[in-house]
Amino acid sequence: MPDPARVLIVANRTAATPALIEAVRRRVGTGPCSFVLLVPQLVAEEAFGESEARKTIELAVPLLQDAAGGEVPAVIGCSDAMLAVERVLVHEHFDEVIVSTLPERVSHWLKRDLPTRIERLGMPVTVVRAQMAREPLHPPIRRAGP
Repeated sequence: MPDPARVLIVANRTAATPALIEAVRRRVGTGPCSFVLLVPQLVAEEAFGESEARKTIELAVPLLQDAAGGEVPAVIGCSDAMLAVERVLVHEHFDEVIVSTLPERVSHWLKRDLPTRIERLGMPVTVVRAQMAREPLHPPIRRAGP
């Protein structure tokens, strides 16, 4: 039996969105795999950026672990997402990457062509676009009338 594929998830504000959670579920359905979440800091100011990244991890990891059916370790990267990916790849091997990003009209990562730049490193990349930055995790509860 081959080793499970190692999948690097690169996400920040979209790390806990339904689109990414569903993409992880779909990936699990295609064969054995394990995941690591990389959260690049949103700002270069280290103290604030790391604090926000930790909040993202705290919210996202339980949801990703549920979707993955196992542990999903998380690491915080520098504010340059490409540099953060390269630094992780120096220390660990991955077979593929999922980049979870905001919609195209507002995504800095897509404007900087992050998925293509990662593909040039020799790995397949799946891009998951959230509908909105703070997409609800569950549909609104509908209350029956009196």
